[in-house]
Amino acid sequence: MPRAGDLAGVFDDPVWGAEKRALRAILADTPLVEALKWGQACYTFDGANVAIIGGYSDGCRLAFLKGTLIDDPEGALILTGPNSRASKYFSFQTAEEVAARADQIRDYVTRAIAVEKSGKKVHFAKDDLESPEELIDRLDSDQAFRAAWEALTPGRRRGYVLYFSGAKQAATRINRIDKHAPRILQGKGMHDR
Repeated sequence: MPRAGDLAGVFDDPVWGAEKRALRAILADTPLVEALKWGQACYTFDGANVAIIGGYSDGCRLAFLKGTLIDDPEGALILTGPNSRASKYFSFQTAEEVAARADQIRDYVTRAIAVEKSGKKVHFAKDDLESPEELIDRLDSDQAFRAAWEALTPGRRRGYVLYFSGAKQAATRINRIDKHAPRILQGKGMHDR
């Protein structure tokens, strides 16, 4: 992981470095501005986050933060996950594949910038997930936990609800809640450090 402000370190990735550098070269010729955010190369337009480059176990990704709003009749973008409501991405396994798709990447960057210029926003339904009974019980019995839970951002609460609800057995749901209670009390999401 690069140090704060060390954008060059992002591209020294031993697994996906060549693919990241190939994407960086393409994005350098767009109106996007490169910055280090969340330990990754993030690309902005007029101060708004538009895209991010990241390396994952299945490939190097160029993710568009408002990907669900981008016109994608070709179906080229991949939804980040089954519960994702905003981000979509391209996945690459080689630098040659990045080069071969350079025109497509530039086209989708133009589409993403058009979304930003239009002012469109991804609308998230409030509390569209049902909390598991075990979480409701914990919230009702522990006021400090309730206060910390309510102080979390909606996205952090959603992440926890998805994780807690994913367990089939009540005992597992309780264990998951107990395990993450200290993080919740600190105001942290599941993936925060």
